[in-house]
Parts: sequence; structure tokens; C-alpha cells
Amino acid sequence: DVQLQASGGGLVQAGGSLRLSCAASGFTFDDYTIGWFRQAPGKEREGVSCLSSSDGKTYYEDSVKGRFTMSSDNAKNTAWLQMNSLKLEDTAVYYCAATQWDCTGFLFSNYRDFGSWGQGTLVTVSS
Repeated sequence: DVQLQASGGGLVQAGGSLRLSCAASGFTFDDYTIGWFRQAPGKEREGVSCLSSSDGKTYYEDSVKGRFTMSSDNAKNTAWLQMNSLKLEDTAVYYCAATQWDCTGFLFSNYRDFGSWGQGTLVTVSS
């Protein structure tokens, strides 16, 4: 049974940093593509970052490039999202999700490709 659990959210001042974790179980971690997504109040869910299992590449949404870094450790079945230089507009509930496909769904905003989702973790950036 595929399970994902995101954690590490919290309240941080603008310009600060947070590190989110996504702990996975029930599947072979390195066979799956992992994505980070977020949903702000009143807005649609958007993709933040995706680490492809097929080519090992990491993709980022434009607004987080240079500020966020996604990494993973297959031995620990865990992925992380290091978020630096946080902005007010980064406030959202962040989710991690997994798919057996590559990052195409992430890149084309077809998030249904990601069949397994963890519960979200709230990130609040204050001024």
C-alpha cells in the first residue's frame, strides 16, 4: 500500500528557510517519480518540483527556481524540499505525491498522473 507523509511545514518570516520531508512506504522508492505540489487558499494546486525516476532530472516551477531544491535518498525512502528565500506568496499547503511515470504530468499540469498523495503540510510565510 503506497503511503506518503509530508512534514516540516511551519511559520517562517519572509526570507527564511524551511525543509520539508516526504517519507514514503509501501513501494520501491527509486522506481517512482516524486513530486512536490502546493495549494494556496483560493487557488488551484500547482506543481513545485519533480524528481524523475526515469532520467534522474529535477524540474522546478519557474517561481521557485534558484530558491527551492529537491533531493531524495532512496535508502531512506525520503524526499526533501529545501526552501530558501521564502516569500509571502509561497504560503500554501504543500503535498508530496508519487507516480510510476516520469515528470510529464508535472510539466503539463496533468496531476492525475500522480496516483498517490500524502497529506499536506502547511507553510506560512509572514512579513
